[in-house]
Amino acid sequence: MSDLALAPPAALSVRHVSKSYPVEGDTLTVLQRISLNLARGEFLSIVGASGCGKSTLLRLIAGLDDRYEGEILLDGTAIAGPGLDRGVVFQDHRLFPWLNVHDNVGLGLDTFALARSEREDRIQEQLELVGLASFASAYPHQLSGGMSQRAAIARALVSRPEILLMDEPFGALDSLTRVYLQEELLRIWSERRITAIVVTHDVEEAVFLGDRVAVMEPRPGRIQHIVPVPLPRPRQRADADFTAIKQQISQGLRR
Repeated sequence: MSDLALAPPAALSVRHVSKSYPVEGDTLTVLQRISLNLARGEFLSIVGASGCGKSTLLRLIAGLDDRYEGEILLDGTAIAGPGLDRGVVFQDHRLFPWLNVHDNVGLGLDTFALARSEREDRIQEQLELVGLASFASAYPHQLSGGMSQRAAIARALVSRPEILLMDEPFGALDSLTRVYLQEELLRIWSERRITAIVVTHDVEEAVFLGDRVAVMEPRPGRIQHIVPVPLPRPRQRADADFTAIKQQISQGLRR
């Protein structure tokens, strides 16, 4: 196996996690006793209406907020702040406009003491993985929205994280680009078998991507139920079984 292979994916455990904010002398509970386990190499979709706390949950897993009740464990170790074992992709690609694609991707390696040749190998590997090798010298303003998100995914993966966290990564894209990048994301996931979580409000996207779909409900945010998606890949959106699962989740959200 190549020495550029990714580290084994993680096992994630979220145990009775609650999150509250003080609001005008009162307490607003955003998440209430969230519990879930994620197997190594699993792809979990989290779906729910705006305000149900799904992005807040992802931020806690990413280590961007440590003020909560309960436990979040990665490979049995409590998460304490951001770490290179978690790659994060936001709806906004957050590429630095003064850096080209190559250097934006390389930012994910700034905390590593790597030889120049190994650093270049890692960057090139990710650019090829997301199909941007020929755009390494391009700047963000020269990229389409879909290409920018592919660059953001490459940056998140270049440190070889154990888990990839995505918060509405395709929410700002047109429908055709969105479908294309969903397929590209699954190609990358199937090649690397990295553990992945995507937060979305799009039920079809959740079913297309996830091995399971966690359905959240708001006020306070909690997991209503988790729906398995036992469909072979690649999935066909027009298939009756796909439609049935999508309808099951949609009905749960309406309730």
